[in-house]
Amino acid sequence: MKNPRDNDFAGRRNEAAAAKAALLKAHRVTKDAADLTRKEREAVSAARTERHAERAREKLEEQNEAQAAADAEKVAADAAAKAEGEAQEGLELDRVARATQDDANKKAERDQRYANRKARQR
Repeated sequence: MKNPRDNDFAGRRNEAAAAKAALLKAHRVTKDAADLTRKEREAVSAARTERHAERAREKLEEQNEAQAAADAEKVAADAAAKAEGEAQEGLELDRVARATQDDANKKAERDQRYANRKARQR
């Protein structure tokens, strides 16, 4: 408003209205630009969220696969341990049976020697 040509009330009112319109126009331009950048930020944020969700799904699938593999390995190890335990138990039972048979054979031999000695004494 330097050196205005119309220094009367109507001129000042027109200049104020023009300045207000210019400010409003500038505000609308920045608002539209801000809306575009906000929309862009929201789009980027949505894409980022989708990527994070996809990574989380992949990680969960990998964990589930690893857990399934670990469970299968544990089942296999348990089965192997059970089979080994049964084999050991079978060996132990066989050893006990042989020891019992050996004891029975020794007793039979001892009884036979005793019977032979008694037969010689008569």
